[in-house]
Amino acid sequence: MTTQPALLSQLAIVLVRPKYAGNIGATARIAWNMGINRLIVVGDRLPEREPMAQMATHKAAHLIDNLEFHTTLEEALSPYSVIVGTTARRGRQRIIEKSPREIVAAVLPQLSNNRVALIFGPEDSGLTNEDLKHCHLLSAIPTADFSSLNLAQAVAIHCYEFYYGLVHSQKDLMPAPRLASSFELESMYSHLEESLTRIEFMGEKSRIYWMNNIRQFFAQTTLSSKDTNIIRKVCKKFLLKYNPQDTNPNKSEF
Repeated sequence: MTTQPALLSQLAIVLVRPKYAGNIGATARIAWNMGINRLIVVGDRLPEREPMAQMATHKAAHLIDNLEFHTTLEEALSPYSVIVGTTARRGRQRIIEKSPREIVAAVLPQLSNNRVALIFGPEDSGLTNEDLKHCHLLSAIPTADFSSLNLAQAVAIHCYEFYYGLVHSQKDLMPAPRLASSFELESMYSHLEESLTRIEFMGEKSRIYWMNNIRQFFAQTTLSSKDTNIIRKVCKKFLLKYNPQDTNPNKSEF
């Protein structure tokens, strides 16, 4: 049976464009308290170490010294197969939000064979729709009418739920198979988008609408590396064979 520390090592906390260095340090402290040792920051630049380390305290300062830094979210998420976005907003054409406890129940079986990323947006605005397009699941913390949780509090609730879930559920976990990584999925989506544009299934105005729906459709499935590779190969073959001059000029865009 995979040990609890080994399972938690598969989980990463990703902070996207955090505004305050102290919140990065507070996140490191919270993560380490719950046995999570992988911290990723995405932004234009990495804040100075001292304000981060001060909030992390000496016990979690090593997470600050070893955190990963990326300038793009796509790059940061490329090795991860299960991506959970956190949001307090409800919007149209989004994946249905689950509570942190429901997220943990769905994700725990994946930890044995898959790397999981839990992403949090900026303190003032949260994750954008562009950020959320990478997510397979969305987590929203249930609150009363007044919802005002800061970044560190949201991280703490999610980290605790994962730790608690592992402590109480590990013996009953049935490991899930290895899934495609975000890098493999994004490559597949790129080939699908190019193919569907080539046959004029979608144009510039409808591209975002259709690609969001396609992403949501595949998010409901469990694609393996082999699955995404098959779809990419079909698209590549199609693009090589398809002649744009053979299209019907009178057909309308969906």
